[in-house]
Amino acid sequence: MKKIICGALILALGLCALGYEVAGGIRDFKAQDRSVTVKGLSERDVPANKVTWPLMYKELGNDPVQMYRILEEKNQKVLAFLKAGGINEDEISVNPPTISDRQADNYGNEIMNYRYKAKSVITVTSTNVDKVRQLISRQADLMKEGIALVTPEYDSNPVTYEFTGLNDVKPEMVEEATRNARLTAEKFAADSDCKLGKIWSASQGQFSIEDRDATTPYIKHIRVVNTIQYGLK
Repeated sequence: MKKIICGALILALGLCALGYEVAGGIRDFKAQDRSVTVKGLSERDVPANKVTWPLMYKELGNDPVQMYRILEEKNQKVLAFLKAGGINEDEISVNPPTISDRQADNYGNEIMNYRYKAKSVITVTSTNVDKVRQLISRQADLMKEGIALVTPEYDSNPVTYEFTGLNDVKPEMVEEATRNARLTAEKFAADSDCKLGKIWSASQGQFSIEDRDATTPYIKHIRVVNTIQYGLK
């Protein structure tokens, strides 16, 4: 009888110990489940540091030889205009002129006064954005020389601006995004009557570079969002 009682007592003690361990495990599990995931934003406006400006002009005529000669004369005037404005030789590229036979491409049997259409493109690629912008505003000077610049087909804004210094601002922006995320997490912890713990996980979002708005494409807007998960105590 004593053995039965002793065995039952040992079994009861074992069950109590097991229950305590299970309860402690549940508490630890719940503690591990207490966390908050927040996002931190960093954004800034920066001036573009690279510009590409294609200068395109066309010529109509019936004599290809004469048209090539006219385009060559216009090329020299455009080059003189650019160099006088401070553009260096290595910032200018001259594409060979192209000519198309409008009569051969005329599927509608349209009556044409001029059979040939010639095109010439000179492209400026420079890191001196302000200087190029000044020349763009003086395009009327080329009109006085008989050169009418046209917009490339399927492109309403042929001038493109870029910002190539992302690696220079990236560390500061990542730091700022992380700091902003922590401020949000601390506010959440305070409102929840908790203390902010360690970082459980973190992921850096993609950097985006876009025009600040449609009227100032030479000002770029950079943005990044970091996502961070903190433990709560």
